[in-house]
Amino acid sequence: VEETELLQKLYDLMTAKEFQTRMEGVALLLDLCKSSPRLISNNIVQIFDYFVLRICDYNKKVKQQALEALALVIVMLRDALNPVLIGLVEAVTNNLNSK
Repeated sequence: VEETELLQKLYDLMTAKEFQTRMEGVALLLDLCKSSPRLISNNIVQIFDYFVLRICDYNKKVKQQALEALALVIVMLRDALNPVLIGLVEAVTNNLNSK
């Protein structure tokens, strides 16, 4: 139950209207990658459906924080990223192409 609540909090933060709250969601993801990599790995597809949106966020600060977090997440999760790798590459490519 605790894991479910934690994941719901992560989803809520990442989809919030306020950009500061979405930034909190990115920070929480990074913290969870450090403290509970297994939780993230077991739910990687669902989590990254939300995280990819932050990489493409309309707010520059959120987008920047998400890209910086992604660099750290890649190192921490390595092999667990296989199911979401194509989506991540597309999101980063689109982000870099936008400006």
